[in-house]
Amino acid sequence: MSTTLTVDEFWRECRAAIQGLPEAAPDAWAFGATPGHADGLLDLVLAGTKTATASSLWDYEHTGDPLPEVGWLNIILDGRGVPRALLETTAIDLIPFDEVPESHAFAEGEGDRSLSHWRTVHERYWRERSESPKGFAPHMLVVCEQLRLLHIGARSA
Repeated sequence: MSTTLTVDEFWRECRAAIQGLPEAAPDAWAFGATPGHADGLLDLVLAGTKTATASSLWDYEHTGDPLPEVGWLNIILDGRGVPRALLETTAIDLIPFDEVPESHAFAEGEGDRSLSHWRTVHERYWRERSESPKGFAPHMLVVCEQLRLLHIGARSA
């Protein structure tokens, strides 16, 4: 018997643990750009360190994906695509990159949690991995999302 959850199994587990969740599962996605990056960021979520994330508004515009909204549920996958956590979006702010506050950098939980580290890592990420041909600019709008951990999967490999 497999010790890993599928998204459907994970969603059934979430619905059994948390009253009032909708029948349809929310989107499932992984943080970062590589399996290792996804696992590292997920570890921060599971430890309660990472309570925020940031995305490029230009990437949303380029892909046509909807912007996150307060109240959205998110199934977070590990680097192998296994669902491990359920998060709820609790706040959204659109902020120019060069005005993102230190409090947001701290909430993202990466590195030394400083604004300097956040700016270095995120600028590099958007220069190298942006889905939009615009890439990166200091004035670009960043979708700063606050997240709350609602459930951790009971099984994982």
